[in-house]
Amino acid sequence: MTGRRLGVAVVTGRSMEPALHEGDRVLVLWRGRPRVGRMAVVRLPPSEHGPRPISVKRVTRPSPGEPGAWWVERDNPAEGVDSWHVGGIPESDVLGRVLVRLPGFTRRVWRA
Repeated sequence: MTGRRLGVAVVTGRSMEPALHEGDRVLVLWRGRPRVGRMAVVRLPPSEHGPRPISVKRVTRPSPGEPGAWWVERDNPAEGVDSWHVGGIPESDVLGRVLVRLPGFTRRVWRA
């Protein structure tokens, strides 16, 4: 048994726009091996202010000079934190592979 399982994660923030938006739901293969070009759910290292939230980022390559680590990036260069800020992400902090955005939960604009 590999311990992999399917689950749903809810996107918060704007770092993955235009691919994902606030409130989107994604199907995640927890403990799924990262794949270059695909999105993953990752644990970013803490900042000087404390822990960062679990995030969705795009896996772009193995991290240079860091065996067993992955380079992850945001799609929106104006928002969020990625490996350009914190370096490579150890494979143990790549929590799951995003398989697909679930339809019907996205791009809702709520107005009062």
